[in-house]
Amino acid sequence: MKQLCKIFRSKRHEGMYLYVDAGEGLGRVPEALLQRFGAPVEAMTLLLTPGKRLARADASEVMRHLADNGYYLQLPPSVVSEMQQLAAANSKLAR
Repeated sequence: MKQLCKIFRSKRHEGMYLYVDAGEGLGRVPEALLQRFGAPVEAMTLLLTPGKRLARADASEVMRHLADNGYYLQLPPSVVSEMQQLAAANSKLAR
């Protein structure tokens, strides 16, 4: 199973991305979400497959959300989470 999607980035929130089906566009995204997201800026078009590696999302989960809801919202990682990952990878940092 393959799915072509468009990915938009938010100008308001660093690290926030909105995935939509390339054929449907933003039509199924709730208006309230678009208001909070801000004016979407197209970042890329991507062909999704269940095993595809994505930086911060699971491709199968993204595809399921696109089918069920018409969109997938990727939120930015929390600063605490990033610091925990850095600390785990570096034995010299205090835990």
